[in-house]
Amino acid sequence: MRRRGAEEADSPPSEMSEDEDGGGGGGDRWMPDLRGGNGGGGGGCGGRWAPPDQVLENVLESVLEFLTAARDRNAASLVCRSWYRAEAQTRRELFIGNCYAVSPRRAVERFGGVRAVVLKGKPRFADFSLVPYGWGAYVSPWVAALGPAYPRLERICLKRMTISNDDLALVAKSFPLFKELSLVCCDGFSTQGLAAVAERCRYLRVLDLIEDYIDEEEDELVDWISKFPESNRTLESLVFDCVSVPFNFQALEALVARSPALRRLRMNHHVTVEQLRRLMAKAPQLTHLGTGAFRSEPGPGGALSVTELATSFAASRSLTCLSGFRDVNPEFLPAIHPVCANLTSLNFSFANLTAEELTPIIRNCVRLRTFWVLDTVGDEGLRAVAETCSDLRELRVFPFDATEDSEGSVSDVGLQAISEGCQKLESILYFCQRMTNAAVIAMSKNCPDLVTFRLCIMGRHRPDRITGEPMDDGFGAIVMNCKKLTRLSVSGLLTDKAFAYIGKYGKLIKTLSVAFAGNSDMSLQSVFEGCSRLQKLEVRDSPFSDKGLLSGLSYFYNMRFLWMNSCRLTMRGCRQVAQQMPDLVVEVMKDHPDDEGEMETVDKLYLYRSLAGPRNDAPPFVNIL
Repeated sequence: MRRRGAEEADSPPSEMSEDEDGGGGGGDRWMPDLRGGNGGGGGGCGGRWAPPDQVLENVLESVLEFLTAARDRNAASLVCRSWYRAEAQTRRELFIGNCYAVSPRRAVERFGGVRAVVLKGKPRFADFSLVPYGWGAYVSPWVAALGPAYPRLERICLKRMTISNDDLALVAKSFPLFKELSLVCCDGFSTQGLAAVAERCRYLRVLDLIEDYIDEEEDELVDWISKFPESNRTLESLVFDCVSVPFNFQALEALVARSPALRRLRMNHHVTVEQLRRLMAKAPQLTHLGTGAFRSEPGPGGALSVTELATSFAASRSLTCLSGFRDVNPEFLPAIHPVCANLTSLNFSFANLTAEELTPIIRNCVRLRTFWVLDTVGDEGLRAVAETCSDLRELRVFPFDATEDSEGSVSDVGLQAISEGCQKLESILYFCQRMTNAAVIAMSKNCPDLVTFRLCIMGRHRPDRITGEPMDDGFGAIVMNCKKLTRLSVSGLLTDKAFAYIGKYGKLIKTLSVAFAGNSDMSLQSVFEGCSRLQKLEVRDSPFSDKGLLSGLSYFYNMRFLWMNSCRLTMRGCRQVAQQMPDLVVEVMKDHPDDEGEMETVDKLYLYRSLAGPRNDAPPFVNIL
């Protein structure tokens, strides 16, 4: 899935030169201490010596401190060796888009002052269970290297990594000033690891667990929330809606009560509306709230009424983002009416709602900029969104039933309505079973500011539902009319014509995902030759062979990775790529890891750049050529 790290530059790591001590006196010229010294001192020490090139380097470091964009920093590091050293010493956030693209040792040797690390592991298709279990992306070597190198590290964000409880314990132990931990689509840990972080990271401000997989046995549960020390009153964000196991609600209630800076709280489905109301009373300052189940479990005092819950929402005047609703009782939905007018983000992607249940809510959400929803709302529900949310910037419509032969409840009708009513749209993800070229063309004309367009027609090779023609003209219009487009996902019945459009007009595209599309290797050739900024290419279940793969030989070094799944590749073609491009890592995988012997056809290919060479933790079903 998102920037090429400066850690991939060709220059070797080197150390910054240090100021040399020098005494003032005689006819020597005094030089100020540009590294932060006071320029004077007792005993007649008037200043410090600094050669002219050191002064320039100090000034350069001071300037680079204000340079925050990764692209700008990467460009600065390539100017000359002096700039390379200065940029490395002043970089505070280290982004690694592929944990196997560079070794931990090389990264920490080059960047000496890092305060935050963002690290990504498995390819994005792991989200669709297309990357075999046990493939890799283990965070252990990174944690072991970061600890000694960055004792002042404050923030770690991991995405699609495998992280053990021991890794989390080492994080908590290694960084005494640690403040933020975000784990996105990660696996391998349990409540035991969370307990270590909560207990030992005494300055923790952010603990965000997003779409992680936590495999926990009932007899191994740890009361992790009660491990937050009572002295910790700095918590700003706590997200654990993906942690499916029960937790200590009384401990959470106490934690929320003593956290005046808490702004973001998203809880799992074990939280009832009665408990939700108690938490909201203790944290009226919340701006982001994940409601939990949004259903009632009456206690001794009886069931909570909708009016009582609405009163709690009315008191939460700071709420702008609302999510959760994991086991929603539609009868309680009117309770959120008091905050709808202030909402900028609403996530119903776990709520099985109909158009009739959604419409009264969405009619009040006039400021909405981000909206996620299940396709159960149908085209009628999307029409209500279009008629109300004219300022919408991001829309995601997920399938309730993601199988290829499902009926699906949204179609081209809903998409066209959105394009007509939400013309400021910048990003859309739309799962459906039926689509037309006319609807996609209308979106390209009505929403020219689109940066991300992901249309997922789940049935294989589905044509225009009215004309029976391929979807070529629709996707062609998207790349022609949406001049800011950087991310594109295509599906449906597509021929080489669609990919010729993409190659000709998609000059800014960085990420391209292809599913069940194309009719010859010319499709891949058009993309490789035309999309000059392409970084990530993901292909599944498409008729591309070795010829299409080899057409990219001149372009692979400029890309971050290529993933091909269930295409028509052979070992011979993949070996040819490995032989001609020795600085790339070429991994081939079996669909069934238990299969023995050499395969002639390749089930999965993962090709990526790496300064570290082939990895040493590949499982038996991964063959590195």
